[in-house]
Amino acid sequence: MIFRSKAPLRISFAGGGTDVPPYPQERGGAVLSATIDKYAYASLIPGGDGHIEVQSLDYDIVAKYHTDERLPYDGELDLVKAVMRNLGTPSGFRLFMHTDAPPGSGLGTSSTVVVNLIGLFQRWLRKPLVPYEIAQLAYRIERIELGIKGGMQDQYAATFGGFNFIEFLGETVVVNPLRIPRELINELEYRLLLCYTGKTRLSANILDRQISSYQQKKRDVVAALDATKELAFELKRALLTGKLDDFGDLLHQGWEMKKRFDSAITNAQIDTMYAEARKMGALGGKVLGAGGGGYLLLFCPFDRKHLIAERLEQLDGQVVEFSFEQSGVQSWQIGAHVQ
Repeated sequence: MIFRSKAPLRISFAGGGTDVPPYPQERGGAVLSATIDKYAYASLIPGGDGHIEVQSLDYDIVAKYHTDERLPYDGELDLVKAVMRNLGTPSGFRLFMHTDAPPGSGLGTSSTVVVNLIGLFQRWLRKPLVPYEIAQLAYRIERIELGIKGGMQDQYAATFGGFNFIEFLGETVVVNPLRIPRELINELEYRLLLCYTGKTRLSANILDRQISSYQQKKRDVVAALDATKELAFELKRALLTGKLDDFGDLLHQGWEMKKRFDSAITNAQIDTMYAEARKMGALGGKVLGAGGGGYLLLFCPFDRKHLIAERLEQLDGQVVEFSFEQSGVQSWQIGAHVQ
């Protein structure tokens, strides 16, 4: 048999930063996000000889191991090794992985890769994991076991899929799926513009400084995080009531708050692209993820979107078409003859 899986990347509309410990444990966080039709993919072909071969298209790596080895965390395919350690490898296998967006792009790529691998191994090994357990394991692997800096939202978004309002209440995470009418989703897809700025970012450095500023209780950073959390609730209300112009304006307010977390969240290129988009009619937007590069999301008037897209591409941006994805991580299996 061949086992396959895919998990969707996500767009975070509001609340990002309030899911980064220790803020959610001390003050409670909230994030509004939705998954899109960009994915992390994986295929696994079991083998009986104890040999493991992992091919990552994203990093252009082919690595070979053996099931008897205690694989060290050494910076090479550590996400794969950690999933293998936690879920087991009863036999050898060949694993092929790739994603639709580069690491560091702000779409939650690394967390989605972990969720996807857990979904794949769950299918192969017939592990009875429910969605919350998948997301919790992915968080533990990435943030605690491997020590990769980041928040708590991405693992839950990739696992559950769709539009979600996710609350972080101490050590408890509550995923609230939002029932968004199809016509409203269509309108969002019609008016949202996603543009790759051409640069990935080193989110760990930004997050280190953000965490440090919060732990020092710097007033401006704490106030910005608190305001960002409140905006997540306001954006949810605007979305559920269909007030999309308010939704666009709140995105702008959220971006202004986010820039107060750390000076590296934006740069001259991002500021120029955002200012040009606003000048041409965009109601609001934000850089996705921790900031510093990656994808820029903009909410546009329907009759100005194409003009804004043209201007961003003149500024070396790359506009990317997308739709929303309502499903979370999925896995399936096929006969080896269906290749």
